[in-house]
Amino acid sequence: MYPERQKRLQPLVNIGMVGHVDHGKTTLVEALTGIWAARHSEELKRGITIRLGYADTAIYECPKCPPPQRYLTEYMLKDGKCPHCGSEVRFRRKVSFVDVPGHEMLMATMLSGATLMDGAILVIDASQPCPQPQTREHFTALSIIGLKNLVIVQNKIDIVPRDKVVENYRQIKEFISGTWAENAPIIPISALHRVNVDVVVEAIEKFIPIPERDPTKPPRMLVARSFDVNKPGTPPDKLVGGVLGGSIIQGKFKIGDKIEIRPGIAIVEKTKKGRIKRIEYKPLFTEIVSLKSGEVSLEEAYPGGLIGIGTLLDPSLAKSDALRGSVVGKPGTLPPVWTELELETHILERVVGTPDLLKTEPIKKGENLALNVGTAATLGTVVDKKGEIVRIALRLPVCAEKNAKVAISRKIQNRWRLIGYGIIK
Repeated sequence: MYPERQKRLQPLVNIGMVGHVDHGKTTLVEALTGIWAARHSEELKRGITIRLGYADTAIYECPKCPPPQRYLTEYMLKDGKCPHCGSEVRFRRKVSFVDVPGHEMLMATMLSGATLMDGAILVIDASQPCPQPQTREHFTALSIIGLKNLVIVQNKIDIVPRDKVVENYRQIKEFISGTWAENAPIIPISALHRVNVDVVVEAIEKFIPIPERDPTKPPRMLVARSFDVNKPGTPPDKLVGGVLGGSIIQGKFKIGDKIEIRPGIAIVEKTKKGRIKRIEYKPLFTEIVSLKSGEVSLEEAYPGGLIGIGTLLDPSLAKSDALRGSVVGKPGTLPPVWTELELETHILERVVGTPDLLKTEPIKKGENLALNVGTAATLGTVVDKKGEIVRIALRLPVCAEKNAKVAISRKIQNRWRLIGYGIIK
């Protein structure tokens, strides 16, 4: 399905690191990869993940050691060899960890990240009762997108007595009982002290395979970040075009490909008095001049990992994540752009992100909702409702296929809370 050489160049599977705030997601990513995924200055200051963080690593197999010591990440090797027996190791594959925010105010970013996941590690703090509000909310988000490959990690076992760990384990089993994840493995670890991290690597190999994909489909990428990589003061003749960062969800892109980006940029038409009369979005067209997976330059890129696409776009169009939520593809192959969505809604019985599990009220005409489709986040107003079918006028347009799932959140107790999902009619 993939060229053998490509498996060494780029990750072909995205693994989400999800769970409640401060349960140890970013620490576990570092234990697996040696990379602190929360690198944004505000994240370092506040000690929480705000943007999607990516960290790639290669997984190797020792031919002599028994499981779980058999499976090791690149970061766990010693001088490129097995740290347990000194044997030469065999390359298996590269994987990419998507570290998503656990904080309730950053749920929209988490939902964007969930769209990019092929599997997930749900991190649960053994020192706290389970489930915490965002544990429940993240698990619901994974259920909505239809994710099936899950590993549960019971972190911080080093700071509580054994009976507390056993009680927390029982709570986790009760939480997932009767759900799609009831047979998921639960691994007790200490990410901080690197205890049982090799068991997590073994579980990744066993439970999160590379998905079957068709590389002949029209290529498509969901944009999670966009950048102007030029430093201040760069001479005009040295400027490079805007860079798009995201995950390819189907097909493959090559250097030299012509691409279209939707919804594109806003063209504002004003009245003679300077008031906004109309806003129209026009798609952008450009060419791929470079492809990168981390620091590795590629000639072609497949689904998996964070791919950076270098373009000939005016860099000002891409700066400060201005194109986040866009969809990239070959010209003429992208889905429609919607300024209004008609959704068949599926509303949760309870608001999963609140500690007291409030009853979810029906959607009402005239109310404002937050919507996530792909990596796009937008607000909308309900303009019509007939039974479970609602029509929502969007503040910002989105590019999406018919029948795509849309996560729906409502402002409750001054926070956006996930209340269900809709399917585009």
